[in-house]
Amino acid sequence: MVDRLEKVPRQSRKEVSRELGRLDAQIGAAYKRLVENRRAAALDASWTKNSVLDPLASKRRASLDRIRIALERAGVTQAGLEKLARCGMKDGGTVRPGDGQQDGGQQGGGEQDGGQDGGQQDGQNGGQGDGEAPPPQVGPSPEDFVDINDVQPNVQEPEAQENASTGVFKSDCGVNENGKFNSDNIIVAPGVVNAAHHMHDYVGNQANDAFAVDEDLAQGETTCANQEDQSTYYWPVLRDLTGGDEADVNTPGGGLDGNVGKIITPAEVTMEFQGSPVGEVVEMPRFLRIITGDAKAFTNGTDNANSSWSCTGFEDRQIADKYPLCPEGSQVVRKFEFQSCWDGQNADSANHRTHVDFANEDGSCDEGFVAIPKLVQRIVYDVPEGTNFAVDSFPEQLHKPITDHGDFINVFSENLMAEAVECINSGQECT
Repeated sequence: MVDRLEKVPRQSRKEVSRELGRLDAQIGAAYKRLVENRRAAALDASWTKNSVLDPLASKRRASLDRIRIALERAGVTQAGLEKLARCGMKDGGTVRPGDGQQDGGQQGGGEQDGGQDGGQQDGQNGGQGDGEAPPPQVGPSPEDFVDINDVQPNVQEPEAQENASTGVFKSDCGVNENGKFNSDNIIVAPGVVNAAHHMHDYVGNQANDAFAVDEDLAQGETTCANQEDQSTYYWPVLRDLTGGDEADVNTPGGGLDGNVGKIITPAEVTMEFQGSPVGEVVEMPRFLRIITGDAKAFTNGTDNANSSWSCTGFEDRQIADKYPLCPEGSQVVRKFEFQSCWDGQNADSANHRTHVDFANEDGSCDEGFVAIPKLVQRIVYDVPEGTNFAVDSFPEQLHKPITDHGDFINVFSENLMAEAVECINSGQECT
């Protein structure tokens, strides 16, 4: 069975992206309907199927058929797309590796990669019993948190070899103190407003929205101290779920998509471009796009998940599928290590993944890939002890920590990229 779009011709990408955005909007609307009608679901065991899942499947079939037609116009045949229209319910508990639902799921797709999971949540909202069912879980749940003191040290770094590039280039782009947010996603769904269905923090390039093209980014202002770094860096916002309403409580991407609570501005954001433990790195191409992590890892399964949570003072302990409970005086840390191997040709790919890859355990790249500077983002938050917090997510992802992800578009000037690579390869620390 098909579980991803492997090839999307350039002439079809706008139309395909638009339909992928519709698929996500359909899931969000279905989930909202489920939440608002939990009593009907409790009193009638067939209500959820007849009023939510079947209409959702019908809408998905129509969007998937439009995707099929768009691909066929460009000479690409993608068999089996119609099977992705199937919808089901998924348990809202702890994510398990490989727990994706392949009848309507999408393995390996970034935020939108050719069909999404059908908004599956199970158990507490199944519509069984005589009384009113408890409300569908919107996340996170208590089991999504762990005391950092209960996590064992687990960080291992590959040993640097004789020809390692040990330098570091740092770019200081602030903490989004100017409050640039939107729920677009320029990489996976250009031209689609609210394609992410959750809010992003942005630092760096300020021209980033659904309609920005490379020329817009090249002319955009930047929050980076080095004005030759016009790159765009973005990630889902973190919210204090007990802090009251945010200004976006009645807007798409915010409260209308199940993302509520006060947005927490990071206390610190660091961007480091690191070398390779096995040799030199080469320059990134301008406008290279990289997604790390999977915004749909709860329903897709964890093949592309790359979340990493910790606390200051405990960063030898990294957690993928739990939020950390930090002791007094310690701050919450999110860390994104981006792919550092590039195919040497493409600035993007149809699924936004296959043009880049992660290095092997020893730090080497697979055949056909070359090492590029590895972007490592570290985002630190002051979260008072006892505060309930979570990342924004697609509605069906229940704000699970495993869905954390980061996005990057390289808009270094050619001169700055050359300087950064020289710095890294010569073992220096530069800004």
